Amino acid sequence: MRLFAIVLLLWPLPASAFIAQNGMTVRQIGPTEMSVEFHPRRGDTDYWCAAGDFAKRVLDQPGDTRLWRASPKPRRGGDGIVFTLDGAQKAEGAGLSHFGGGPRDGSVSIGMAVGNYCQIEFPFWRR
Repeated sequence: MRLFAIVLLLWPLPASAFIAQNGMTVRQIGPTEMSVEFHPRRGDTDYWCAAGDFAKRVLDQPGDTRLWRASPKPRRGGDGIVFTLDGAQKAEGAGLSHFGGGPRDGSVSIGMAVGNYCQIEFPFWRR
Protein backbone atom coordinates (compact mmCIF):
# COMPACT_ATOMS: atom_id res chain seq x y z
CA MET A 1 0.00 0.00 0.00
CA ARG A 2 2.82 2.39 0.83
CA LEU A 3 4.52 1.71 -2.51
CA PHE A 4 1.22 2.47 -4.29
CA ALA A 5 1.00 5.85 -2.52
CA ILE A 6 4.58 6.72 -3.50
CA VAL A 7 3.91 5.80 -7.13
CA LEU A 8 0.81 8.02 -7.15
CA LEU A 9 2.80 10.95 -5.77
CA LEU A 10 5.47 10.54 -8.45
CA TRP A 11 3.04 10.02 -11.33
CA PRO A 12 3.18 12.97 -13.74
CA LEU A 13 0.04 15.05 -13.64
CA PRO A 14 -1.30 16.80 -16.72
CA ALA A 15 -0.87 20.55 -16.90
CA SER A 16 -4.03 22.26 -15.82
CA ALA A 17 -6.19 23.41 -18.66
CA PHE A 18 -7.90 26.76 -18.99
CA ILE A 19 -11.21 26.98 -20.81
CA ALA A 20 -11.43 30.31 -22.61
CA GLN A 21 -14.67 32.21 -22.84
CA ASN A 22 -15.20 30.80 -26.34
CA GLY A 23 -14.91 27.22 -25.04
CA MET A 24 -11.43 26.51 -26.40
CA THR A 25 -8.77 24.86 -24.22
CA VAL A 26 -5.49 26.65 -23.49
CA ARG A 27 -2.42 25.36 -21.66
CA GLN A 28 0.61 27.31 -20.53
CA ILE A 29 3.74 25.74 -22.01
CA GLY A 30 6.34 28.31 -21.03
CA PRO A 31 6.69 31.57 -19.09
CA THR A 32 5.28 33.58 -22.00
CA GLU A 33 3.91 30.80 -24.25
CA MET A 34 0.52 29.17 -24.42
CA SER A 35 -0.93 26.46 -26.63
CA VAL A 36 -4.52 26.58 -27.85
CA GLU A 37 -5.72 23.06 -28.60
CA PHE A 38 -7.12 22.17 -32.00
CA HIS A 39 -10.86 22.44 -32.41
CA PRO A 40 -12.57 21.62 -35.69
CA ARG A 41 -14.57 24.32 -37.46
CA ARG A 42 -12.81 27.16 -35.69
CA GLY A 43 -11.21 30.09 -37.48
CA ASP A 44 -7.92 31.81 -36.73
CA THR A 45 -9.55 34.57 -34.72
CA ASP A 46 -11.07 31.98 -32.36
CA TYR A 47 -7.54 30.82 -31.49
CA TRP A 48 -6.40 34.43 -30.95
CA CYS A 49 -9.42 35.00 -28.71
CA ALA A 50 -8.55 31.99 -26.54
CA ALA A 51 -4.88 32.99 -26.26
CA GLY A 52 -5.80 36.57 -25.40
CA ASP A 53 -8.33 35.46 -22.81
CA PHE A 54 -5.69 33.22 -21.21
CA ALA A 55 -3.08 36.00 -21.18
CA LYS A 56 -5.57 38.42 -19.64
CA ARG A 57 -7.19 36.22 -16.99
CA VAL A 58 -4.46 33.69 -16.12
CA LEU A 59 -1.25 35.62 -16.77
CA ASP A 60 -2.87 38.88 -15.58
CA GLN A 61 -1.51 40.87 -18.50
CA PRO A 62 -2.85 44.36 -19.33
CA GLY A 63 -4.90 44.89 -22.48
CA ASP A 64 -2.10 46.67 -24.36
CA THR A 65 0.26 43.67 -24.09
CA ARG A 66 1.15 42.32 -27.54
CA LEU A 67 0.37 38.73 -28.55
CA TRP A 68 2.14 36.88 -31.38
CA ARG A 69 1.64 33.54 -33.05
CA ALA A 70 4.65 31.30 -32.38
CA SER A 71 3.51 28.36 -34.55
CA PRO A 72 4.53 28.70 -38.19
CA LYS A 73 1.97 28.54 -40.98
CA PRO A 74 0.56 26.42 -42.40
CA ARG A 75 -0.79 24.45 -39.49
CA ARG A 76 -1.13 20.70 -40.03
CA GLY A 77 -4.58 19.21 -39.61
CA GLY A 78 -5.32 18.46 -35.99
CA ASP A 79 -2.60 20.77 -34.63
CA GLY A 80 -3.31 23.56 -32.20
CA ILE A 81 -1.58 26.93 -32.28
CA VAL A 82 1.14 28.20 -29.95
CA PHE A 83 1.11 31.90 -29.01
CA THR A 84 3.69 34.02 -27.23
CA LEU A 85 3.98 37.33 -25.44
CA ASP A 86 7.65 37.52 -26.48
CA GLY A 87 8.15 39.11 -29.90
CA ALA A 88 11.50 37.33 -30.26
CA GLN A 89 9.61 33.99 -30.32
CA LYS A 90 7.14 34.94 -33.07
CA ALA A 91 6.82 32.88 -36.24
CA GLU A 92 7.59 35.08 -39.23
CA GLY A 93 4.59 35.64 -41.48
CA ALA A 94 2.19 33.82 -39.18
CA GLY A 95 0.42 36.79 -37.61
CA LEU A 96 -2.96 38.27 -38.40
CA SER A 97 -3.35 40.93 -41.03
CA HIS A 98 -5.54 43.69 -39.71
CA PHE A 99 -6.26 47.30 -40.39
CA GLY A 100 -6.07 50.05 -37.85
CA GLY A 101 -3.51 51.31 -35.37
CA GLY A 102 -0.74 49.41 -33.75
CA PRO A 103 2.45 47.78 -34.97
CA ARG A 104 2.43 45.92 -38.26
CA ASP A 105 4.45 43.00 -36.92
CA GLY A 106 1.71 40.36 -36.97
CA SER A 107 0.79 40.94 -33.34
CA VAL A 108 -2.45 42.07 -31.81
CA SER A 109 -3.04 43.46 -28.36
CA ILE A 110 -4.66 41.24 -25.78
CA GLY A 111 -7.45 43.81 -25.56
CA MET A 112 -8.13 43.51 -29.29
CA ALA A 113 -7.96 39.71 -29.22
CA VAL A 114 -10.51 39.52 -26.44
CA GLY A 115 -12.64 42.53 -27.32
CA ASN A 116 -12.88 41.96 -31.09
CA TYR A 117 -12.36 38.22 -31.62
CA CYS A 118 -14.18 36.64 -28.68
CA GLN A 119 -17.77 35.84 -29.39
CA ILE A 120 -19.49 33.87 -26.68
CA GLU A 121 -21.88 31.41 -28.23
CA PHE A 122 -23.73 28.84 -26.20
CA PRO A 123 -23.63 25.98 -26.18
CA PHE A 124 -19.98 26.26 -27.24
CA TRP A 125 -19.44 22.48 -27.04
CA ARG A 126 -21.66 22.02 -30.11
CA ARG A 127 -19.54 24.16 -32.41
